[in-house]
Amino acid sequence: MKLASLPAEFEAALPILQTLEAAGYEAYFVGGSVRDTLLNKPIHDVDIATSAFPAEVKALFKKTVDTGIEHGTVMILDHGQGYETTTFRTESDYTDYRRPDEVTFVRSLEEDLKRRDFTVNALALKPDGTVVDLFDGLQDLEHHILRAVGKPEERFHEDALRMMRAARFAAQLGFEIEPETQAAIKDNAQLLAHISVERVNVEFTKLMQGPAANYGLLELLRGRLNLYMYGLEAADIDLLGYADLLKQAQPANDQQAWVLLAFELGLTPDDTASFLRQWKHSREMINTASRSITLLNALRLDDVSNWQLYSVGSDIQTALAVADLSELVVDTDRLAQRYDALPIHSKKELAVTGADLMQTLQMQPGPQIGQLLSQVEHEVVENQIANDKTALLYRIVELTNKEKK
Repeated sequence: MKLASLPAEFEAALPILQTLEAAGYEAYFVGGSVRDTLLNKPIHDVDIATSAFPAEVKALFKKTVDTGIEHGTVMILDHGQGYETTTFRTESDYTDYRRPDEVTFVRSLEEDLKRRDFTVNALALKPDGTVVDLFDGLQDLEHHILRAVGKPEERFHEDALRMMRAARFAAQLGFEIEPETQAAIKDNAQLLAHISVERVNVEFTKLMQGPAANYGLLELLRGRLNLYMYGLEAADIDLLGYADLLKQAQPANDQQAWVLLAFELGLTPDDTASFLRQWKHSREMINTASRSITLLNALRLDDVSNWQLYSVGSDIQTALAVADLSELVVDTDRLAQRYDALPIHSKKELAVTGADLMQTLQMQPGPQIGQLLSQVEHEVVENQIANDKTALLYRIVELTNKEKK
């Protein structure tokens, strides 16, 4: 097979391949960019594989960075772009199921491609547009099949994360995992315990947002991978419910994906924070999820107050998006309108400050100031008093006089 034309991203990188070939080496575009080109999907990263060894690559180009020199990867900088160029290689045993014990550089493209995960990712593209297909990846691509290169057990023992990647690619591409690969995932699921939660997180987050996320999650469950994923070990029923939701629509971003998952698992805000910490999420993600779950759990029971809406803050969009994705029967448009109509949306918008209380009312610094500001903040949000400086100062004097009695 030969492409009539190359995408602009490949055209921009052609000088690198041509330089390598002119020096007597082989050079190809490889990996997901080739697969996505053949599927008419956008290209993200352009990866190059070559028979040139790292030192030989560096000798041919003026600007390079050793991004993964021990594994044969050199970043070539060209016209403001960086292209990861990796030497053909073979790998020894994987005693930790994550990294090869030893990497050997070779001159054979076939030796390099046969260590890749799936046939649709083991395609190479020549500078002239010719597709090199040594493992029937084009046929699998045509039939939307996800098949491990060679023996699935060997590929998963090399890197157990590939089992998660299978479920993720199934979700993103809508490809069916072929039976032998499927069986090998189930037989080797326990190897996932050797993989860091950060790496599993990346794949799972992408899975939940794939166009075929429902199928990808069902494949994850079929392979029993959830038994080795924190907090999901005994959550089959909840995950089946989550998969059913994903059949209708998918989360638009990482925050929505994880909040919807936490909501479907029935977690409290505190449980949600603990769950996401174990998954090594950022503090920002944890705060967003905790606030969103607080509102969503309240909506399970009844309508919510202005203060409950206000307390979600800027995370209101995430919370309401998840409400739409979930089985909650609520009018999210009305809730969004109510939020927009709040007198203030943060404490910074309050018409009085601690400085005002000290200067105008001659109050001494201390916790009382914070308590009074919190009280009037609550009253403003609930429309019990206008957000007016004079009115708020008068109300604070009233509150302090009550305390003295």
